Amino acid sequence: MAQRRLTDFFARRRPGGSATLPRAKPAWRTPSPAKSAPCAAAPGPGSSRKRTRPPAEPTRDERVPPARKRLKLSADAVSGPSSPAARGSPEHPSPQSKETKKAARSAGGRPCLAAQENKVPSKVTLSELKSCLQRAQELGARFQELKASAQKDAGEPSAPEDEGRLEEPCGEQMPAYQRFHALAQPGLPGLVLPYKYQVLAEMFRSMDTIVGMLYNRSETVTFAKVKQGVQDMMRKRFEERNVGQIKTVYPGSYHFRQERFVPTFKDGIKRSDYQLTIEPLLDQQAGSAAPQLTASRLLQRRQVFSQNLVARVREHHRAFLASLNPPMEVPEDQLTRWHPRFNVDGVPDIEPAELPQPPAVEKLTTAQEVLARARSLMSPRMEKALSDLAQRTAEPSSPRSPSLAQPATPPATPPAAPPSALKGVSQALLERIRAKEAQKQLAQMTRRPEQEQRLQRLERLPELARVLRGVFVSERKPALTMEVACARMVGSYRAAMSPGEMEKHLQLLSELLPDWLSLHRIRTDTYVKLDKAADLAGVMEQLAHLARAEETL
Repeated sequence: MAQRRLTDFFARRRPGGSATLPRAKPAWRTPSPAKSAPCAAAPGPGSSRKRTRPPAEPTRDERVPPARKRLKLSADAVSGPSSPAARGSPEHPSPQSKETKKAARSAGGRPCLAAQENKVPSKVTLSELKSCLQRAQELGARFQELKASAQKDAGEPSAPEDEGRLEEPCGEQMPAYQRFHALAQPGLPGLVLPYKYQVLAEMFRSMDTIVGMLYNRSETVTFAKVKQGVQDMMRKRFEERNVGQIKTVYPGSYHFRQERFVPTFKDGIKRSDYQLTIEPLLDQQAGSAAPQLTASRLLQRRQVFSQNLVARVREHHRAFLASLNPPMEVPEDQLTRWHPRFNVDGVPDIEPAELPQPPAVEKLTTAQEVLARARSLMSPRMEKALSDLAQRTAEPSSPRSPSLAQPATPPATPPAAPPSALKGVSQALLERIRAKEAQKQLAQMTRRPEQEQRLQRLERLPELARVLRGVFVSERKPALTMEVACARMVGSYRAAMSPGEMEKHLQLLSELLPDWLSLHRIRTDTYVKLDKAADLAGVMEQLAHLARAEETL
């Protein structure tokens, strides 16, 4: 290609017959020997010895493709568009173009048949995509039906029900620190209140403090004053709903009334408006002056409120124990902790009690109300006619009022069928396992705090025995003082523990295994003596067995 362009350049600069020929942009095509022979046979009179290239046919605004695209073009693409035959030149018609025209005419005037044939695969692909999408939608709908039927058969609550159970009345889901508040309590497990109950107890304490301050000053206590004071103390919202909950838990705490003409010293509240007033109910002794809400009475009322909250949680716990399989029953005076599977923070919220509402004052705001008031000015005859007309118009439009049916008691749910994993296991064995588990849980719920501390110490004794023997081996002494032994063990034990707590562990160890560890009181010091020849593995196994036996009691 480059050689041809250089040849054209020199032929154009050289004078002669070839210079007079019109020069056009060369068309890139494959040279044909049949066409070049006649053109080379008649050189011009002033031409040189070199043969000049025949002038290229003028093209119709064709752009020369770049070198890379030029190399990628096929032979048909190179020769077809540039040759005169491909353009349908009348001077050099090729037989191939004639055959193409005849084929197009015979096809019914459809020269773009090849282009339509190329579009068929795209239509097939689009139809396949539509069918795949429809199939996926059908499978998704089928999956949702199977999931709903499986949940219905298993008797499990659906997702919206679970969300509604864990949501507040306002519709927002409770945060995790409220849902699992009972699990994060420090110290030994006990009768822990739910988070919302503890917040309500704190609200009662703040409310009682504000009411006591105002009541002792002989000032009328209104809800607006109490609300502002409680919100300043707790940094939480305090509303009439919380006051209704307090009344539900402790009905004998306050007396509520709606009163008018209470001095408020505020622009937003008029003296003629009704306000909710609060008065504490106190026991007044005969012959004494007006009682005061002292600190001792505040503490007593707070204790009563907390006991009422615990009693409410006990009722829900009792219902939970009755729903177990087998049912459990724990005496109230022996209950020291909740059942391990009892969701303390999932206890339903307290329903607020009704508070006194301001009396409805009738106000005429529309013309219809004015006309209704003016009925008393009408004659009895006209009033009777109007009432008859109202009854005739109301009878056909209003259907019969359905009788209020009593809510039917829910049918007793049959016992749940055993899961598929327990198929083939005898029912008697399952009953014995459930009874043993219920007995173990009953022992946990009735365990005293002292027994809980003793069990925790028994669980630590096997590892403490190994640490104690290592201390005696490293010290190379037959006996050690209690202070030295406790200090060495505190530094070697994995958990942080005070020397006094470590001494209690050593005393318990000497009580359980007096032959292996003995304590000797000499003057003002206590010495610890250990039997190094005893088998440590046997000692640790014996301590673990004692801990398991103590736990099952």
